[in-house]
Amino acid sequence: MVETETRSQQRSLPSAPGRINLRAQLHQGLAFASLVILFLFFSLASEDFMEWTNVSSILLSTAVIGILALGTTFVIITAGIDLSTGTGMTLCAVMTGIFLTNMQLPLVVGVAGGILTGALLGLVNGVNVAVLNIPPFIATLAMMLIAQGLALVISGTQPIYFTDVDGFINIALGELVPGLPNAALVLFGMALIGALVLAKTLLGRYAFAIGSNEEATSISGIQVRKWKILIYTLAGVFTGVAGVILAARLNSAQPSLGIGYELQAIAAVVIGGTTLSGGRGSIVGTMIGALLMSVLTTGLRIMSIPQEWQTVVIGIVILIAVYADNLRRRRAS
Repeated sequence: MVETETRSQQRSLPSAPGRINLRAQLHQGLAFASLVILFLFFSLASEDFMEWTNVSSILLSTAVIGILALGTTFVIITAGIDLSTGTGMTLCAVMTGIFLTNMQLPLVVGVAGGILTGALLGLVNGVNVAVLNIPPFIATLAMMLIAQGLALVISGTQPIYFTDVDGFINIALGELVPGLPNAALVLFGMALIGALVLAKTLLGRYAFAIGSNEEATSISGIQVRKWKILIYTLAGVFTGVAGVILAARLNSAQPSLGIGYELQAIAAVVIGGTTLSGGRGSIVGTMIGALLMSVLTTGLRIMSIPQEWQTVVIGIVILIAVYADNLRRRRAS
């Protein structure tokens, strides 16, 4: 009886990302075309842009934003939002520093502790949204401020350096594959995991179901609260991994960093075709969006565009991405 009910629930769920409609595929194709055009433009504008060292640098800079965006994809597919990923990532980096430098725990344990910190932040977000019924925007905005404050308090507002922790910097800057930083390998690995979870597991199917029609999903017998909590917790795991990668890349935990990363992650997700209204999205699209953001910022930097103008351009890109999502939703309705 229970098995029959479970199979019936699964058949009633919306299709997974392998069956996204033609419009979503077209948008994803346009995003990829934009990435290629942007890459060619900067290649013509600067001879240095095509050098492998610069391509490797782009992949390295994509790692943090990309991993954050992968976790954010799951949340946005449920029609939620997570504004805490940026400062949450910073808190995870700080906690990794505390575990490895202050407490002098083994490298694997310290890194696991940093990732679990992210999972805990995601769990709290999930409980606030699913159980306390706090709107995701408000719940994660509050967590953003809490994480920012905790990072400053725990670190004493001072950076935590990993110079005495053997092998930590290699997590991001080492090269298991010659010429390719380990941070990029972690990004690709997390993308593969994310794609498998989204396409092949109940969590992925229920994420699409919740985002498409939460009320109908609940009526069908699915425990929406439980799955929302799990989805936000999973997003927190991605945040924790991003925090470890950021700390390893800088060889330090900088408690003042983090603000703004969440917006770039959301922009990458939306550029990749995931709609803010929920029910549609893909990991491949998110990776394209993250690469586009990195190519843009790297290209502007190589062209010696002042930092303040780079920020203006990124803001415009975010605005265009959200406006384009609004157009998609209007046409779909």
